[in-house]
Amino acid sequence: MADIARLTQVIEPEAKALGFELVRVKMTGSGEERALQIMAEDPETGQLVVEQCMELSRRVSDRIDAVEEEGEELVKGAYNLEVSSPGIDRPLTRPKDYSDWAGHEAKISLSEKVDGHRNLHGELAGIEGGIVTIEDKNAGTVYVPLDKIHAAQLVFTDKLMAATRPLDMSGVDDIEELNEEEAND
Repeated sequence: MADIARLTQVIEPEAKALGFELVRVKMTGSGEERALQIMAEDPETGQLVVEQCMELSRRVSDRIDAVEEEGEELVKGAYNLEVSSPGIDRPLTRPKDYSDWAGHEAKISLSEKVDGHRNLHGELAGIEGGIVTIEDKNAGTVYVPLDKIHAAQLVFTDKLMAATRPLDMSGVDDIEELNEEEAND
């Protein structure tokens, strides 16, 4: 597999140079179907548009190539590079995510049980001193050490949708809807 911490050391400066914040670096798949997934956001919008993803992808690809030409193999074997925005139902990977998205519904999977629970689902109350507070729908208030969280993500809700800033909508007025007859011509 790949050393994610080392990859992050190589990738993060490239994201920062473009003014982006790195959300997550992850290797998925196996064999010929492996992918290096990079998720980043523009702090102004909380998202990335396609052009920003392409720009980051080129920078990261060039940087990985340069490091590997110097003799360090960052990822053994073939893989696909995937750069994306975190999306609305984003993963929560950084301490700031738990404070930024307090008041929204989340699912949290734990690496070990906390208060007898392995999975939590409810409203995030925030983070303080490395402890995430969630109002779980069944268990009530649960305090979870950040280092016990295996994975967490926001749940798509109307409240989340309303809180998410829309991206560049220029050109939307130029979209024409076709009726069924026009679409089939």
